[in-house]
Amino acid sequence: MSYVPIGIKYSSISSSSKQSKERSNLRHQARETKNVMQRDCNEILTQLECWYARQNGQYLLEETRVAIQTLLDTSFGYHILQLGVSGGRPLCSDSPINHQLYCAQHSGEGVALVAAPEELPLESDSVDTIIAHHCLEFASNPHQVLREIQRVLTPQGQLLVVGFNPYSLFGCNTRIRSALRDPLWSQHRPVSEHRLTDWLHLLGCEVLGTRRLYTLPPLGHERLREVVAGCDRWIARHNLPFGGVYILHATKHTAGLNRPRRPLLTSKKRLIGLVPNPAPVPTPSPRSGCLKTAISKQQGNIAA
Repeated sequence: MSYVPIGIKYSSISSSSKQSKERSNLRHQARETKNVMQRDCNEILTQLECWYARQNGQYLLEETRVAIQTLLDTSFGYHILQLGVSGGRPLCSDSPINHQLYCAQHSGEGVALVAAPEELPLESDSVDTIIAHHCLEFASNPHQVLREIQRVLTPQGQLLVVGFNPYSLFGCNTRIRSALRDPLWSQHRPVSEHRLTDWLHLLGCEVLGTRRLYTLPPLGHERLREVVAGCDRWIARHNLPFGGVYILHATKHTAGLNRPRRPLLTSKKRLIGLVPNPAPVPTPSPRSGCLKTAISKQQGNIAA
């Protein structure tokens, strides 16, 4: 029998306890960091909803709803999901899809599902249409959000991504406010159309088109505001690439299955083999005496 020294035994126990404490501390720090990021994200989304509650935000929201409605007229299915911000003002209220689900990171008016876009509590390939309303550019990990959206979306499902265009007049305004330490736009990480297109191609999605809005933000009083809004709608109808907001329309593309050619050529033989053959009729075994007489008769016939 071999004995372990007491000092070595106690030192191993103390080292294992230290490692367990360090692991627990790391888990606690990671949990606190995640809670802080979640709280900051909720504050940012609340500020963005407050921005949409203003006069220009209401104008942009209505123009976005009209542009999205023309794209939703051709989308069919059972479930439609909206992610991001709207403050109780859904963008899919006139959709032909009956079951409309609004998901946000905090409870509010019209919110049916409270969850983070990085971890959606939904099954894979379960949602027919998804509207991502500014949920990429204010997220800490936009790649994970896009991967989660692609996972939940059904094959050939429709995806509408609404984002701010950094290469526009409104994008220059947000950059200036970010440099001035604005609490909302300092946390804004814009995602351009080209970058988003590359990300979607890597995830196996096909981009069908892009709509651009909000080239000229309305300003001034009633008369001047109407003139600027009319010019902005004219630019949006011609879809010029200077809009402050883009709506990227994509679909989840799934490649068809290529069957091998050889099984198709041998399909007839395989089908014929499926027909059951008739069972053989069992023949009774002759007795030994009868067998001897039959053999002797056969030999006599041969000799004759």
